[in-house]
Amino acid sequence: MPPVAHVLAPAKLTRSLRIVGIRGDGYHLLETEMTSLDLADELEIEEGAEGLEVVDEVAWISGGPGVSAARAGEADGRPAPAAAPEGQENLVVRALAAAGRRARVRLRKRIPGGAGLGGGSSDAAAVLRWAGALDPATAVGLGADVPFCVLGGRARVKGIGDEVEPLDHEAFTVVLVTPGLSVSTPAVYRAWDALGGPRGEYGNDLEEAALAVEPRLSWWRDLISTVAGRRPCLAGSGGTWYLEPARGAAPALVAEISEAVRSEHATALVLAADSVPRQ
Repeated sequence: MPPVAHVLAPAKLTRSLRIVGIRGDGYHLLETEMTSLDLADELEIEEGAEGLEVVDEVAWISGGPGVSAARAGEADGRPAPAAAPEGQENLVVRALAAAGRRARVRLRKRIPGGAGLGGGSSDAAAVLRWAGALDPATAVGLGADVPFCVLGGRARVKGIGDEVEPLDHEAFTVVLVTPGLSVSTPAVYRAWDALGGPRGEYGNDLEEAALAVEPRLSWWRDLISTVAGRRPCLAGSGGTWYLEPARGAAPALVAEISEAVRSEHATALVLAADSVPRQ
């Protein structure tokens, strides 16, 4: 039996996002800063076999810090967070095909779907790293965030995601607040176009568009602002809000936001994550 490789797929945090143009084919040109976090999916890859098993270990399932015992959405009729797609729609399957490799993969999902944290892109990148398929053209063919996720660490990302400039590692902790809302990235970009291309006041040009696509995000922004005493930032196209607290302050902030979430009878995943260097 061939050995099973264990590969981590770290979440991606977009700390800034500027849209600087639109290509003739409709793709948006970006200038962003991205960094990897220690919140990660895990892939068990067995070469030569076939099949994909997705094991959902996101804290929505069993409850966790700031998460009610019920699966998000069940208690109040809201849609549950997006589950990882299976079959040909899964980026793991597509990455194997792009790399020309055959394997059985057991995917342990810990990054919430539709949260703007790059879970699917990082899963694909993990497969490409395992396969040694490091060509940026292969990566960007799977998604705009995949080239960065192949590299990992901290980087300035430009173009359609295909220009990745590594930056020195910066150690910091973020507090992530992910409500049970799945925000479609293509829908957010369409909304940005329809709104006339607004510039975000807080470093993210997609924030206004994300709020237009999913207005409930504003309620979460205001809740976090009240508890933390300052406004959070939106991660990518949403729907995760994040704060970068002072050193050592993250545990207390997680506890305070978690308590506010419970007192509002709401549902969210609230956790602290650390930045990580390149693998």
